[in-house]
Order: sequence, then structure tokens, then C-alpha cells
Amino acid sequence: MARLDYMDVYFSVQSFQEEDLRGKSAVIIDVLRAASSMVTALSNGAKKIIPVGAMEDAVRIAQTMDNKDYLLCGEQNGHKIEGFHLGNSPLEYTEDVVADKTLIINTTNGTKAIKKAALANRMYVGCFLNQKSILKALEDHDDDVVLICSGWQGKMSLEDTLFAGSIIYKMCKGKLPKNTKDGVKVAFSLYQGYKDELEKAIETSDHAIRLKELVPDGDIPFVCEVDKFDVLPGMKDGILINLNG
Repeated sequence: MARLDYMDVYFSVQSFQEEDLRGKSAVIIDVLRAASSMVTALSNGAKKIIPVGAMEDAVRIAQTMDNKDYLLCGEQNGHKIEGFHLGNSPLEYTEDVVADKTLIINTTNGTKAIKKAALANRMYVGCFLNQKSILKALEDHDDDVVLICSGWQGKMSLEDTLFAGSIIYKMCKGKLPKNTKDGVKVAFSLYQGYKDELEKAIETSDHAIRLKELVPDGDIPFVCEVDKFDVLPGMKDGILINLNG
């Protein structure tokens, strides 16, 4: 298992530089909702996911593919991108929609974090839906591991920090060693305080309140489900695939 004294937590896309991840491995977290949608899509048979940093990049890549093979997916500031097939609700990514498709995804925070972490040794995408798969993947690591919370436009988000804290809490079985970085201590303490009422905490988070009028009613209960899918999105050659597949 990755050592907690080798672990750190970044609380937004803007809180790290690309070079900070060289020689390290990263877990990209975006509970509301990119990571949850990606995990759900791969569980429901999506072939692969191409994360992009800008809407224009998504359209450019799509133009090189056969129409029947891909779906354009994503959002800007919570709104589905005009002309795209899917938005960013995990409830949209059903088997009958995504099976055997390549998903080209652009989101406000999550895909930007993925692109910025390109120098990492290994990169995974995690959320509550695939918590166990992330923990299992980290068992094989002896390098530094960074938990990257996508946050919201440069600010910390409660839901992402709670998931980072849940990984740390599970790794240390609820007893945090003293020789850990401040970010690890913050995430651990936050999860320790809210672990028995996760859904309530996330439902009242700033990001959830911002999205309240934009997302389906079932999104928040869904993204709070723990270990729903045995899926490990991992990056290979710029493409996310299910490493458990």
C-alpha cells in the first residue's frame, strides 16, 4: 500500500503545477460529477474515454472518427454543451447509450485536472462509486501518490475533499500517523467528521447548491453510493480505459 508519509492532497486544479507530479502517481477526483460519470460509463461498457481540456478539442477529435463510434459528452459551468450527445450526469451514461462507444469528454474542472496531471507515473480516476478499486490499485504503489481534488474554479470542494479523506481513512484504518502532510491531515479530519452522513454533507455543499437547478434529482444520492462499481479508470496513451476490465 502506498505510504501515507509519501502522500499529498491538492484541493483544486489550480493548486498544483504540472511538474509537481513528475515521478508521482495521481488519483483524479471529481465527485460532482465527471469522475462519477466516467466510472459509470466504463462500468456500462464504454470502450474508452478521451478527456479533453477544451470543447474545441473534443469537436476536432470527433471529426476524425466515424459518427457511430463516439459520443461527445460534457458540460460548461454545469450546463450540457450545446450540440453534445450527453451532459455530465452519471445517470445519462446507461448501458444502452454508452456500450462499445468512445466517449470524448470535456468538463469545467475534472477533465482539466486530468490533462494537467499528464506527467504523473500512473493516473487513476476515483470517486465513491469505485472507492475499493482505487484502494486496491494503491496497494501496488511504492512511489509518491497525490490525491487531486478537481474542486470548482480554483476553490476547494467539500465532496472531492471528503473522497480524498475516505481513501486516507481506509488506508490507515481510522488512525492517522503523525508524519503526514497537512493536506492529508485536512482531508482525513473532514472525512472523519462527516463519514456517517456523507449524502447530507454533499447535498449541502457549495457545489451541490450551485448545481441544484441544473442536475437530475437522483445525481447526488447516486454519487454518494460507495463501491457500486468494480471499475478502475486508468490512463494509457492519453486515453482512459477500465484497468479492471
